Amino acid sequence: WKTFVNMMHWSPRRQSSWVQLAGHQGNFQLSDGGKVLKLYSEVEARCLDWLMRDQLRPFVPQYHGLVTSGDHSYIRLDDLLSGLKRPVIMDCKMGVRTYQEEELMKAQTKPILRNDMYQKMMKIDSTAPSAEEHAQKGVTKWRYLQWRDTSSSTATLGFRIEGIMVGLDKAYHARLQALSETLKESSFFRTHEVIGSSLLFVHDHSSKASVWMIDFGKTTPVPDTHQLRHNVPWAKGSREDGYLIGLASLTSSLSQAITLASWQQEESSGGERTGVFTQED
Repeated sequence: WKTFVNMMHWSPRRQSSWVQLAGHQGNFQLSDGGKVLKLYSEVEARCLDWLMRDQLRPFVPQYHGLVTSGDHSYIRLDDLLSGLKRPVIMDCKMGVRTYQEEELMKAQTKPILRNDMYQKMMKIDSTAPSAEEHAQKGVTKWRYLQWRDTSSSTATLGFRIEGIMVGLDKAYHARLQALSETLKESSFFRTHEVIGSSLLFVHDHSSKASVWMIDFGKTTPVPDTHQLRHNVPWAKGSREDGYLIGLASLTSSLSQAITLASWQQEESSGGERTGVFTQED
């Protein structure tokens, strides 16, 4: 919880800030009419087409089909920051894993040493590679994928903060609760393995705030005879993603933040409180 609080600070990014988060650099172009263009992915386009007809439509950026620009094709989406003044954002990667089962199988059957992934591990934690991996200056993709998720909050809490924000608000909490209820009714959610998808938190200084589901490039349908629960731990072959585990953890953390902010506000205005904890506790 302390880590969650300490990670929150101002993000002085401009109108295009949400497209620069979580490795999106180069995948987006700003478009006219309050739209953005995202580099085409057949998997994501299929998901968005379904979502436009699903109960989750109010929680997803409006999808306006495909466009071609130069040599590339793009998905055309609403710009979620359009009309906001000095927007502040946070990107939360959802679920207990960020890799698909197909990636796992491929990585296990072809254990090739990757120097680039070794270097990524070293930049974050030089003690993470084993003595053998240090000597080889390489790790397998499967080893890297496991380390990436277990070294963050992904495996334990079911969400990982990719960007930063300030101004936790009750509007966020209400939006997350509404999303949770809608997910229970969504046919798309029951029948799709949601991997690598994020929740994008957006607010500005006029108190406009919302939460959006984004990034469906690794979200795939499960067989017709299979439906996912999304609230149980993943086991190889289950295709469970733990999305609801992450959503529950995130909602709980946000609820605690709102309570803490209320206490601090009361304290600063001269009110008294008893029997409560502070951040230092």
